Amino acid sequence: MNFRVSMFILSVFSSFMLFGQSENINKDPFKQFGSELPTPNVYRTAAGAPGHQYWQQKADYKINLELDDDNQKISGSETITYHNNSPDQLEYLWLQLDQNMRAKDSDSYKITGSSIQDKVSDRQLKSLEPQFDGGFKIEKVVDNNGKNLIYKIVKTMMRIDLPKPLLPGESTIFNVGWWYNINNHRVDRGRSGYEHFDEDGNNVYVIAQFFPRMCVYNEVDGWQNKQFLGRGEFTLTFGDYEVNITVPADHLVASTGELQNPKDVLTKKQINALAKAEEEFEQPVIIASQEEANEKIKSKSTKKKTWTFKAENVRDFAFASSRRFIWDAMGVKMSDGRVVKAMSMYVKEGNPLWEKYSTKAVAHTIKWYSHYTFDYPYPVAWSIDGSMGMEYPMICFNFGRCEEDGTYTQRTKYGHIGVIIHEVGHNWFPMIVNSDERQWTWMDEGLNSFVQYLAQQQWERNYPHRRGPADKITSYMDNDKKYLTPIMSNSESLYEFGNNAYAKPATALNILRETILGRDLFDYAFKTYANRWKFKQPTPADLFRTMEDASGVDLDWFWRGWFYTTDHCDMTIKNVNHYKIDPKNPEIVKLQQKERREEAPKYITEIRNETEIEKTYSEIDESIIDFYSTYDPLKIDNLDKEEYNKYLNNLDSEMKEQLSSQKNYYEIEIEKLGGLVMPVILQFEYVDGTKEDIRIPAEIWKLKPDNLVTKVFPTDKEIKQITLDPYLETADTDTGNNYFPPRPKEASRFELFKGRQRFGPGGENPMQRANRAKQIIKP
Repeated sequence: MNFRVSMFILSVFSSFMLFGQSENINKDPFKQFGSELPTPNVYRTAAGAPGHQYWQQKADYKINLELDDDNQKISGSETITYHNNSPDQLEYLWLQLDQNMRAKDSDSYKITGSSIQDKVSDRQLKSLEPQFDGGFKIEKVVDNNGKNLIYKIVKTMMRIDLPKPLLPGESTIFNVGWWYNINNHRVDRGRSGYEHFDEDGNNVYVIAQFFPRMCVYNEVDGWQNKQFLGRGEFTLTFGDYEVNITVPADHLVASTGELQNPKDVLTKKQINALAKAEEEFEQPVIIASQEEANEKIKSKSTKKKTWTFKAENVRDFAFASSRRFIWDAMGVKMSDGRVVKAMSMYVKEGNPLWEKYSTKAVAHTIKWYSHYTFDYPYPVAWSIDGSMGMEYPMICFNFGRCEEDGTYTQRTKYGHIGVIIHEVGHNWFPMIVNSDERQWTWMDEGLNSFVQYLAQQQWERNYPHRRGPADKITSYMDNDKKYLTPIMSNSESLYEFGNNAYAKPATALNILRETILGRDLFDYAFKTYANRWKFKQPTPADLFRTMEDASGVDLDWFWRGWFYTTDHCDMTIKNVNHYKIDPKNPEIVKLQQKERREEAPKYITEIRNETEIEKTYSEIDESIIDFYSTYDPLKIDNLDKEEYNKYLNNLDSEMKEQLSSQKNYYEIEIEKLGGLVMPVILQFEYVDGTKEDIRIPAEIWKLKPDNLVTKVFPTDKEIKQITLDPYLETADTDTGNNYFPPRPKEASRFELFKGRQRFGPGGENPMQRANRAKQIIKP
């Protein structure tokens, strides 16, 4: 055998083996997780809880910071005390340099595709080359004695090489000095930066990722030093912060932590108003008014003030600063007797929306997130008008601006309330339940969007939810599968980021709560997860295992389908057969058959022949008529009655009762057209107008390779209509095939108009229209 022939045979054999292996993979949707989840150990248990040897690192920061308002620049120095609580010795430390994402040589620019069209705007043309001089300018990295440390900057990360290994239980102290140019986030849509107001020449600063921060080191990934490309957010270590922020003297500053020197930076009036706000639980108290802000923007102070904040056990730090800020606050009572200060700072362009809703939305979030998880542990919670949606411990930057006449759209109103609930809610996920955002966006965004949905339900009946209800995810799940990724995908690899990381996991948890587990079981298990992992670093497996362990329900099929695949749910009622027990009584059976015969439609030929054939042969010549000419098989005779009585005498009492009951038996065939297994939920509407719901667990799909389920339902009453998924619980992507008998489609409507006639001013919002309507004088 020559070499080429042998290689061909080997190739064919290898292909056959690979094909055979792929075809024999266990694709059962009810297969247990097993090897998909990491092996439990002393750090993380099989029940989903922290193990008896669980550990995590700690990093404490002392930061001195100055904001240069004239040049939009920040300069800072920090002293970091890093505590090695691991059982490992560390030869080096890794820090995050997130601002380097905006450096001109950033990979974020390099990996962004671009193209040239027939028409290109000047802004598009500029975007082809980085214009902004962003990124940290590191000026020093020294130990606690001022001795230079060897360090290496690797894009958005920095490695510090320690003079000697940091042993378990030891701590090290080092200092970093830096500065960077602040980006205009209205231009580059960053997660922090400044917004410039041309009308008065002032800026609003919402500042985050402003200092080199420690990377997480744990037993799962070692150092989590995956580069920051802009999507996958932050993985951070808990610690204590003391931060001195020097800003123009006429600025107001909101920040992570508690203000330590109010007498140095606030007026007596503001201090008194803050004290009053702590005792006000219904209406916010104005701390700094719009009139005061208007006075400040007329002239810029050349003096400076330093605001000092302290925060304990937080994973990050952020602040906001401006002379344009209006400030209000109120108190929120906690179950342990504490009062949390809910506060907002915003600009006049946001009024009356912000003054009406912002701080109340903060307070509402604290109340209901605490209800579903654990009490908010921090002393303050801020909502800042940063014209974006971003979250940090105790502070978040939100959006919502009014029209010049003070009106706003419905979308603006609910977008404003929703983003505040969402961003304040991030205090729980991931600021306290400290998941790895860089790796798993859904663990904070998805869980938070779910609890946001619960909190919005408590805000207002018929709240216009964007995410949470199962029917709102169906269009996404029915997309072309090549443009979908499983939830369990890295943050940088997601198609349709918002649907994948926010909406789908939020929907999955809502289905788990409403349909799979029920509210009591789910709420207990979810609260168990939140309390187990507050101020710790959970992984997806810890969530999955805790939810199963605390509920006592096997959910492997659910996690697999919703989180590890892109399958969608589509079930249909393929067929329904209606049966009744044959009563055998000729007076019943033959009478019913006669009625059906009389009601049956006649064939067209028979109808026409009644008039067109004057007489048939048998009507002309009666001699051809015999027994069969007049025979009626439905006529009852004595033999029919005798046979019926004989049949009855052979039945026992139980069978006679069944015979007389005349129950209905409906044989229903359900077909699973989509790959996702879900419970079968049916609603029977009876002819008397009553309804009955039938709930069948998803396990009915076990051992159904043909994706067909047939089940018989005995009923006392006849069914008029059968509906599959009547309450839109299963995210069925096509509900048009969920009815038996099938429902006709509603008629579509089109608009009739004359020529190019316009119906009122363009761009008018409903509030403006209502105001215009008031001006019309009735005849």
